[in-house]
This record gives sequence, structure tokens and C-alpha cells, in this order.
Amino acid sequence: MARTDPVKDLSETAARDELADLAVRLGRANLAYHGQDAPEISDAEYDALKQRNAAIEARFPHLKRADSPSDVVGSSPADGFAKIRHAVRMLSLANGFDAEDLREFDTRVRRYLGLADDAPLGFTAEPKIDGLSLSLRYEDGGLVQAATRGDGETGENVTANARTIADIPQRLSGAPAVLEVRGEVYMSHADFTALNARQTAAGEKPFANPRNAAAGSLRQLDAEITRARPLRFFAYAWGEVTEPLADTQKRAIDRLAALGFQTNPLTRLCDGPEEMLAHYAAIEAQRATLGYDIDGVVYKVNDLALQARLGFRSTTPRWALAHKFAAELAWTWLEAIDIQVGRTGALSPVARLHPVTVGGVVVSNATLHNEDYIAGRDAKGNPIRGGKDIRVGDWVQVYRAGDVIPKIADVDLDKRPETAQKFDFPTTCPECGSDAIREEGDAIRRCSGGLICPAQAVEKLKHLVARGAFDIEGLGAKQVEQFYRDGWIREPADIFTLRARFGSGMQQLKNREGWGELSANNLFDAIDEKRKIPLSRLLFGLGIRHVGESASALIANHYGDWDALASAMAAAQDGGEAWEELLAIDGVGQVLATSLVTAFGQAAERASIDRLVAQLSVQKADPPAQSDSPVAGKIVVFTGTLEKMTRAEAKARAESLGAKVAGSVSAKTDLLVAGPGAGSKAKKAADLGVETIDEDGWLALIGAG
Repeated sequence: MARTDPVKDLSETAARDELADLAVRLGRANLAYHGQDAPEISDAEYDALKQRNAAIEARFPHLKRADSPSDVVGSSPADGFAKIRHAVRMLSLANGFDAEDLREFDTRVRRYLGLADDAPLGFTAEPKIDGLSLSLRYEDGGLVQAATRGDGETGENVTANARTIADIPQRLSGAPAVLEVRGEVYMSHADFTALNARQTAAGEKPFANPRNAAAGSLRQLDAEITRARPLRFFAYAWGEVTEPLADTQKRAIDRLAALGFQTNPLTRLCDGPEEMLAHYAAIEAQRATLGYDIDGVVYKVNDLALQARLGFRSTTPRWALAHKFAAELAWTWLEAIDIQVGRTGALSPVARLHPVTVGGVVVSNATLHNEDYIAGRDAKGNPIRGGKDIRVGDWVQVYRAGDVIPKIADVDLDKRPETAQKFDFPTTCPECGSDAIREEGDAIRRCSGGLICPAQAVEKLKHLVARGAFDIEGLGAKQVEQFYRDGWIREPADIFTLRARFGSGMQQLKNREGWGELSANNLFDAIDEKRKIPLSRLLFGLGIRHVGESASALIANHYGDWDALASAMAAAQDGGEAWEELLAIDGVGQVLATSLVTAFGQAAERASIDRLVAQLSVQKADPPAQSDSPVAGKIVVFTGTLEKMTRAEAKARAESLGAKVAGSVSAKTDLLVAGPGAGSKAKKAADLGVETIDEDGWLALIGAG
């Protein structure tokens, strides 16, 4: 399939500006990744920027900048290390991203060498280790220096650090007089997990992924820190050498192994693109089980004489290609499916995965959404993933893009264990044993236990103290979990009785690590400061399903104070005018109204709410700005098409004049503004005797005609 030109319609001026921007962005990314071991963008985003830069330069070669990212390898050596100039440059590799890129690579090589399409041409294929490049120089069999790649010409002298790595021999027997061995420093998954556990225990920041951990460990000014880090090394290439290692790439790698270096056992000889692609697929399938990170497969022309004929471009060899994996995708196996219960009672399935690096982040959990998703269907019963269900023990493809929560995209049925059983989604809550009910039209199954469910109680308490709600300083999610576990708080009101129940200083709290009399009393004071709470924040803090911050503000502004709201919710249990009034609030729909009324109608939940309110001074909602406008204090409904202003403008103007804008007509409606196309609302207003005017009448009424 022919590829489209991504810069076909780009003007020369736009191309020049974009190349300047790309030079800055890629320069910053190179420094962060290679120089500071702290990447700011994902590998996929970096590769996309590089491809874009190359495409523009190919379309407008005369616009190529002197500082073009295409000519850059790595980044300048960091301050603090002595510099070493490489006898033979350490170049990067050209990248490929699909089968077509690989076939084009084969075609380019054949064309350059003058080989026919059917002429034999062997390649090696090996995993591309995701670590830090390192060059080791041996003279007369002894290790004399080690250097990072740096900018390809000059690297950092990390000899003392390299000597601490067990995989790097200190002396060689039978090696050429001068031999520069090149390879990758990396960290295994198990060692990475253990290192991060030590970092966390010491109160230090954990590493994002094994590559960052390896790079940061090797580039320590204190070699003893490096010694304490579990680094490893794979050899896969060479620089300066006083005599050839072998006549082919594969034999040269075997020679390095014989000299005592670790080489990758997955390196294979391949005869052409189809065998290369097959080995790529085989390596990708093993990616999660290797125990270390790889981000692709590297292909190299096997014959070293042909490599010499092919030579180099400015920054990459013509005889090699790095075939990258899709950065957001990886395969691993599903170890377990856990069910978590949220504050609204939702039963959320979570996939527990064998850890795998996806998009530069180690992933061990993924969302499974709901029981339909696990079963291989959508909410309407239509098949997804070809109808394949998800089972514990499955080999699964994990997808991650940006900061989005990872999810399972596919299942490999060929690798499904014979013992794998279909997952039975629970119909009872795993936390409290209450029935887990799935209402008609709802994709989520929910616990019916309410406040008796520990998971809901804890999550509701966390929500209550969070920002947007009570926002109590010093009482966050961690403290809520601790206090709930110790039995100090079980419901919202318990937070506000802590001081009274335990006394000043709260000896039990003082005896806990991290707490003292001062911090305990500071917490009590912070709680007391929140006894005076706006109605909207109280309503949001209750954690009622569908009642978010915006809806809480709308409802609070409509009813004005707590007593009016509570009375209205009690009356709305039976429908009637109170129910109609709630639905008439602009922005309140059937689902939200039902959830709100149901919460106030549950005896246990309402009693808990009342106990909380008894501890508080609930502030009245700020009344709409009053004016001498004839619509101040009136309930206004707009319907039909407004021709001289948008509906949003009309609503904002009405509220600024002190009116309340409702979404539907009720007996309490004072005025209906009806434009062309008014339907049922106009009829209902007529039936109820509500005054109705057109848009011109409205504008005249508010003095805007």
C-alpha cells in the first residue's frame, strides 16, 4: 500500500517555522533522555517528532538546519565526568516501525550493493535492549576505560562505575591487543522492583522504569552507589579493534561470548525480510517473560565485508535497522482479576498483570471496565475483541496512551491454558456480602450495602475530606484509612466528634509514628475550622452518585438553605410538586434527581447525614444578585429558538438580574419565554396559567429591547 505524504500541503514558510520548533523540542528531549536520565516525553512521541522532522527535510532539503536533529546522536556529556573521545564514533540506529519499513531497508541495502532481489543476503536479528549504551576499551586484555555514548564523538568517563558491574570482565584472555566492546547496561525487572522498594523505604523517589534506573545508577559520581545497584551488561558490537573478531556479525558476537561477555541468546541468523519478521514476532511474544526491557529488534547485515562496503550516513550505519515495538502496546499474562468496590458501590474489575513496560512506564494493573468487557461484549451485547472473553492465565495485550489508565486490548487464544475458566463476575459484594445489583440500562454492578459496606464507607469518607468538599488540612486519604481501620471514624459525623471523644491531644494518636501533641491538636483545629461549611460543599461532600460540584452548586442555589433542601427531598419521595420542582432546576435531569432523592430516602443514610449536619453550621447559599429588575426573584423558563441571543446568554442575563432559570415548567414557574418552535413547555404553561411572552417581550421586560 502506497504511503501518503504527510507534508505534501506544507508551505515553505510553514516548513521553516516547524523545523525551528522541532529543533528546540527534540533538543530538549535529547538532553532530558540522554543527559539527565529523566525523559519528558514518551518514546512514541519522540519517534513521531523525529519522523516529522525527517519528512519535512526530505520535502524541503534546502531548509535543513545546521542544528538539525537528524544529525544529532545522544547529547553532550554531563558536567562532573571526565570526557573520553571515542576512537570510533558511537552512532545511533535508523528506526523502522512496521513491516514495510523493514522491506524498504532490505531493498535499500540490495540496491546499494547491486544485489538482485533473489540474491542471498543474511541478517542477524537480536532484541533491542532498553538501557544505556556503553563502550569498554581493553588493552592487552585489561579493561582500561569505559565511556557512555555521549554525543557519539565524546562520552563520559565512567570507568570506575563500570568496574563494579559483574557482567563486565576485568581481564580478557585471547583478545586482540586493542578491543573496544560495546553494549547496553540494563537492569532486570526483579532487581528494579527490589531497588524501588529500597528507595521507597528510604524515603527517596522511586525510578519510573528500569532504563532510568540503569542510566541513573551508571552515571553516579560515587562509584560505591553504582556498586550497590544491580546493573547488568549485554555485549552486541565493537569499536576500535587491532584485528578482526570474525568475518560475520554472528561469529563476532559468538567470539565476544567466548571472551567472557554476556550476549543475548535470542540473536538469530535470518535469510531475508520474512524470516526477520518472524523472529520479530517471536521476540515480541516473549517480551514480558524475558525479565528485562526491550523496545524492538535490531537487524544487521551479517557479512562484515558487506557492512564495510555499505558504510555510514552522518549518524547511522546503512547496514542496520532498529525495528521498534509500538510504544503503547505490550503482551504479558494475566495473573488475577480483583474486584474493587468504590464509594458509589460500583464493583470495578482490575487486571493484575505480570509487570511489563508500556510506553516507558512499568504496568502491573489494568482496568477491565465491567463484566461485559470481560465477557467480550459491549453494553448492548455486541461482540468486542472478536467476542473473546478474558480469563485468568491468558496472554493479553496491554494498551496505554499518555496518562490514560492501561487497559487490555486483546487476548491470544492460542496461548490460553487448557485449565483457564470463564470469569464469574460476583453477584455479591466482596467487601460486605450484600447483593450486588445491576440495574437495567446500567453497565455497572453495584453493592446495595450502602453505609454498612466498609469499602463504600471508607471511600465516602475520603471523598468528604477531599478538595471541593470539606478539604480538611491534615486529614487525607491515608489518615482516613488509618482512622477507619482503628475504629476511630466510621461515618462522617465521627470526624467532628474526635476531639470530644478522645480529648485534647488524643493520646492514641500521639503515640503513632509521625504524630505528636502539636500535630494532633492542629488536626482537631483544622476539623473545627470546617464546621462552618457552604451548603454546596456539604452536598458535594456527601458523595451522592451523579451529584458533582456543578450540580451541588445548582441545587444549593435553588433551595438556598439546608432545611429547605432536606424538606424538599423528603417531599419528593412521593413525586408531586416537589419532584417536579427538582426536575425543573436547569441542569438537573431524571438520573441525577433520582439518585439525590434515593439517598435522602434511605433511612440509614439519611440518619448518618443528619448526624453530620448536627455537628455543622451550614451556610446558606448566596442568593442570586437582586436588582430592581422586574424578573428579580422569579423562576424563568426558556423554550423554543431564541433569535437575538443564545440560550446560554439568555440564562446568564436572567441570573445576573436575580432570576432563577429552570429547565422545565411547573406550578412554581413565574414566566415562560417562548421562541419559535416552542412545544410541550408552552402547552404546559398554558394549562398551568403561567405567563408566557416571546423573545421581544423578554428583551423589553429586562430593558434590553
